[in-house]
Amino acid sequence: MKRKRVAVLFGGRSSEYDVSLETATAFMAHIDRAAFEVVPVWVERGSGAWNIVPDGVPVERVGEWLETASRIRVVLSPDRFTRGLVMLGGRRPLRTVQIDAALPLLHGRNGEDGTVQGAFELAGIPVVGCGAECSALCMDKRLAHVVAGAAGVPAPRSVLVRKREFECAGAPDGAASVGFPCFVKPVRSGSSIGISLVERTSELEAALELAFERDDEALVEERVDGSEVGVAVLERREELVCGEPDEIELAGGFFDFHEKYSLETSSIHVPARIPAPDRERVQELARRVFRALGCRGFARVDFFRAADGRLLFNEANTIPGFTAHSRFPMMMAAAGWTFGRAVNEILAEGVRR
Repeated sequence: MKRKRVAVLFGGRSSEYDVSLETATAFMAHIDRAAFEVVPVWVERGSGAWNIVPDGVPVERVGEWLETASRIRVVLSPDRFTRGLVMLGGRRPLRTVQIDAALPLLHGRNGEDGTVQGAFELAGIPVVGCGAECSALCMDKRLAHVVAGAAGVPAPRSVLVRKREFECAGAPDGAASVGFPCFVKPVRSGSSIGISLVERTSELEAALELAFERDDEALVEERVDGSEVGVAVLERREELVCGEPDEIELAGGFFDFHEKYSLETSSIHVPARIPAPDRERVQELARRVFRALGCRGFARVDFFRAADGRLLFNEANTIPGFTAHSRFPMMMAAAGWTFGRAVNEILAEGVRR
């Protein structure tokens, strides 16, 4: 059987550039090269230009290559006849690299928000993982909460604040109605960037200003007294396979960007330290949210588990971190899935579609 050629995109212009490099390096190291031919595509941090990484560069040396290499620029052809990347070769004639599928491993804005997925869908190239509509929906915390709520999975109470209204009149009176402490979050941002834990009314305006650096809409959301739990969901044909739920234990503050990648004052427990009925319940709700939001391939669905046992939907991550220490592969490993098995099942599912 002929190998399927998959373009793997990494890097990108978001603040999660470095995490994307780690995810792509770990992911590509486990791809079955007998089944898939990999075309690594580095998206530059500054310009957003796309570059093919040569086949002769070992995966573990991609970072070193990025610092010294001459660029091999490519663009995605938008028409459905080319179905691939066009190499920009200076005086040489344009050359085309046809691909069977694309795997964006671009965390955050300009990668996880449906923009790249939409470009590949326009070009008639299958996307491994969530598509454009679902990715955009999951990136928008407010809309994701609305859809999950319609599916019977409630979210924490929140108030939407728009930047233009804030600049004219300050924080609206209703913003404090969720109570304190509360979270202030950009509506569309990843890895807890731009989020503040607000203890009192006097801190609200500064937290909103920080959130508006990332987006023109922000949520003022109640802080749930309890813990955070997550579920890795992997689609295999029509079946949704769940990893073992994990649990985040915090010594203080909240699970922000720094804490996610340093674990200085927190621990991640896999499996989560919850009773068996709660474990089954959170997996069932994760499947329900996955379907309601239109997710495909794989995603990580996160919840708050309140002190009284209630489960409240937090967010769905359509391109979760995929390094050796990331939550998604750890949850799948606890359910008996090796890193390599998860990677190649995700690719096989995307190609099947």
